[in-house]
Amino acid sequence: MNLRQLEFFRMLADTQHMTHAAKLLNTTQPNLSHSMSELEKELDAQLFEKKGRNIQLTKYGKFFYTYVSTALEELAKGERALKELVSPEKGLIDFGFIYTAGSFLAPMLMKEFSTYPGNEQIRFNLCQGNSSDMTDLLLKEEVDIAITSKLKEDEQLNYEILTEQEIVLVVPIEHPLAAYDSISLKETRDYPFVYFNERSGLRPYIDKMLTAASIKPTIICEVEEDHTMLGFVAYDYGIALMPKIPSISSYKVKTIALEDNFFPRYIYLATKKDHFLSPAALRFKEFIVPFAQNMFYQ
Repeated sequence: MNLRQLEFFRMLADTQHMTHAAKLLNTTQPNLSHSMSELEKELDAQLFEKKGRNIQLTKYGKFFYTYVSTALEELAKGERALKELVSPEKGLIDFGFIYTAGSFLAPMLMKEFSTYPGNEQIRFNLCQGNSSDMTDLLLKEEVDIAITSKLKEDEQLNYEILTEQEIVLVVPIEHPLAAYDSISLKETRDYPFVYFNERSGLRPYIDKMLTAASIKPTIICEVEEDHTMLGFVAYDYGIALMPKIPSISSYKVKTIALEDNFFPRYIYLATKKDHFLSPAALRFKEFIVPFAQNMFYQ
């Protein structure tokens, strides 16, 4: 049994006329007749019977018809849906990004992309999480493109630098360090930290920063994302090192620049190597990198 046989069967059932059905199917009457005979043999049931010069479905044919008709309609729906998903003008892009990118970078890039002619109807399915989540989603092909940190080199993933991210110290408004606008990390050694957990892409970077400053932090609690960190700092649980994101100003904390000269912290656009990208996703990928680099490195 194959798809063509099922299409033949439905057309013949709808027209109830061998010659007319063959013409609509762009095949010959003998070919149509042979195909239906083979289908009946495979099913071990008579599907059609003669009615004068025409033919009609037997009760077994009527029973089978309901399933064939539903199946073919579902296949047609699937074909239409798939074509829309990969359409260059109306496609759906599965786009992932780390929490840090959710307050500015990801929405800005999506908005700018959507203003370009031909991109207005492209849709996005959004996934947000930490860098470990983004790596997992890329490898499982559940997202097409992700804005993320690079946790480690992975031969299955391709990374392109989007921007450099400044790391700052945030402290409660009434904290002793709040008197400073800039500070060296060595001045933080006596205070407890609110820290990123081990699934965060920032964790290894912050670890390296503190190790370079000969600081073994006292970690009062570990969190997954920036806004939770800011909430805990605002309630005086500790101080924190985190990216300088616009939403810091929404919390009752003081932002302090770091005087130490550290290695850069980069944010990347990541894709899975040898993974098919729809025309819409490829268009978005090819837009993101030059746009971000022109914006941040001019």
